[in-house]
Amino acid sequence: MSASTNFMSGVPGLLSASELALTASQLASLQVSSGQIPWFRGGHCDPWNHVEAAMALTITGYRDEARSAYRWLASKQLGDGSWFNYYLGGGVKDTRLDTNVCAYIATGIYHYLLATDDIDFAQSMWSHVERATEFVLRWQLSDGTIRWSLDSVGRPETYALLTGSSSIFHSLRCAVALAQRLGFEKPSWEFAAGRLGHAVAHHPGAFAPKNEFAMDWYYPIFSGALAGVAGERRINDGWERHVMEGFGVRCVSTNDWVTAAETAECVLALEGLGLTNLALDLFSCTRRHRREDGAYWTGISYPEQVTFPDRETTSYTSAAVILAADALTSSSPASGLFRHGELPVPLDLFEPGCPLTLLR
Repeated sequence: MSASTNFMSGVPGLLSASELALTASQLASLQVSSGQIPWFRGGHCDPWNHVEAAMALTITGYRDEARSAYRWLASKQLGDGSWFNYYLGGGVKDTRLDTNVCAYIATGIYHYLLATDDIDFAQSMWSHVERATEFVLRWQLSDGTIRWSLDSVGRPETYALLTGSSSIFHSLRCAVALAQRLGFEKPSWEFAAGRLGHAVAHHPGAFAPKNEFAMDWYYPIFSGALAGVAGERRINDGWERHVMEGFGVRCVSTNDWVTAAETAECVLALEGLGLTNLALDLFSCTRRHRREDGAYWTGISYPEQVTFPDRETTSYTSAAVILAADALTSSSPASGLFRHGELPVPLDLFEPGCPLTLLR
């Protein structure tokens, strides 16, 4: 394992530096020799959560492992710039092409560059980011939204998802920022992001209804599409529905099943709004999921207080906790990425006929 700089200083009173280091070590131990990071030992891997894990490794001293993770991803990229949805060992488990999954490499490589200033490695990954971004934008619709996937035989789904499009919006901004750092101009990407961000912020009805999922609640904020007063209003409107006070964020509002990854990501959304005290309170709930070995239970079901899936811990859950801790403590040079200060100010581009134009 690599022994490069570990930026993490711990969250005072909530999670010590040594505890974070243990979590990072446990996360790194899940990586297989190819560079792939599965959800758990013997489990499948999806490119989005693989990138999230690589981001966590980057800021906790495992830069060699992070680079290996990105190289594995590059080796699996398809000719059109996409990736399959799930990989298992050396094979493919699910051949669906998810646009959000494919876009996330831009977030990962820009995060790596912010954290390490390793311009050479970022440059070596540029063609993969470029091809992935162009693949994703092929599926942008006339209202600015982006089709969520292509099925196993290549047929595009007819609709967009709010969580996925929100995440793509953030990835597009990262792709633009990365391009600028590397000396490229991508105005078409900026325009696409502006159209998408406007749809996310102002036209929730353009997306398939998934209101029961917590990610549909906080991802427009997590991605930076909603900020300030509008972001705080959305948090307040959904708080009682999506948060179990003292326990964390329900994955689905209809069940008292709290997931540590959603809780940690919501922490990032709150911190992005400047609601640090509320973010710290919510972050404290992740301790209920922490195991002695540093791993985190994926979810806990209440009132029974049983793990669900049964005794499952996941790499992406540990990664989300590490990224949230970084944002709360500003430990690494990449800690501001989800506060959006490291990204270009997004355009707000409405489509012809948008009813909001009448209010301008």
